[in-house]
Amino acid sequence: MIYFLSEKSVLRRIESPSVYHIKKDELYELDEEGLSFLSRCASPSGCSSERNEFIDYCLSEGILTTEPVLARRPPLMQSLFPSLRYLELQITDKCNLSCRHCYIGGRGKSELPAAQIGKALAEFEEMQGLRVLITGGEPLLHSRFREINELLSGFCVRKVLFTNGTMPDKRVIRDLHVDEVQVSIDGLERAHEALRGRGTFGAAIESLRLARDSGLEVSVSTMVHPGNLQDFDGMEELFQELGVKDWTVDIPCVTGNLKDNAEFQVAPQEGGRFLAYGSSGGIHGSAPGFGCGLHLMCVTSGGFAAKCTFYGDRPLGRIEEGLGVCRARMRPVRLGDLKCDCAHIESCRGGCRFRAELLGDPLGKDLYRCKMLLS
Repeated sequence: MIYFLSEKSVLRRIESPSVYHIKKDELYELDEEGLSFLSRCASPSGCSSERNEFIDYCLSEGILTTEPVLARRPPLMQSLFPSLRYLELQITDKCNLSCRHCYIGGRGKSELPAAQIGKALAEFEEMQGLRVLITGGEPLLHSRFREINELLSGFCVRKVLFTNGTMPDKRVIRDLHVDEVQVSIDGLERAHEALRGRGTFGAAIESLRLARDSGLEVSVSTMVHPGNLQDFDGMEELFQELGVKDWTVDIPCVTGNLKDNAEFQVAPQEGGRFLAYGSSGGIHGSAPGFGCGLHLMCVTSGGFAAKCTFYGDRPLGRIEEGLGVCRARMRPVRLGDLKCDCAHIESCRGGCRFRAELLGDPLGKDLYRCKMLLS
């Protein structure tokens, strides 16, 4: 029998040889023998072999198929350590809303040129990247979004569009070259609109439905604030009905607009316990011994590379230098350097380092994450 690597599977040399299923957002570690076999299966002629347990597993997971596959295969090379698996690509800071908690702190005017976006994605793919989060501002407001959308189809990474959902357009959503649409929903109608403005809740729900009905996976991002603390069970039920794949729950950092809207700030002892509602592994994950965001980097709408969007004012460099050059300047946070002897440190990884800084100590605790674990 001849086997072929499926169209949505891509081989990666990160910390361990791996195969990543783009559609399922699943990463499978391999040994060198497995990588060698799947590499042969990735050729247009496939690979002939007798059925065995490994092949049966790969068939069941959608990694292999018996049908010929004509697909572009990106280069397989050893990544840097730590590997860059997740990229936040802030294509613009323009937005049609003025949310009370927005870290940007006002409507911006900048946007990344389409050519720079294409170059950054090509570098990310070459660096063995897995998933890109296309964000803003509101990414759909980029003046050349249609061109950028066409570019996306050429890259073998998982593409996630992160939107406020206020512009539900059946044609635009139908034509998206992404794998997932993530919509911000910050409570049921009253709580959501207190933060984002009248009419935004219904539009966001409609955008989720349109994306789901177009065959895209859908996910939700929720920020905890005093107005939505009673809504989480209701949101959980609603999101299940809508077929939401992942639910990311976080606490907004007291920066940007939130500094001027104290009524939307939530104390650690109140907000921390709601982080447990989240069902997403997210892009801020890590590895044993290291803190938050080990495999993450961001590109800002101004063309800077940073360890995440909150650190946009402390960039690693400009992306014209190359993502790899900027990445090499990043120093991972080691758990042993943090001022925490809590028994939960390997679970929380010290939490968000930016939030810990805002709470008073760059090496201290993220109290919100601690409150989640202790509740």
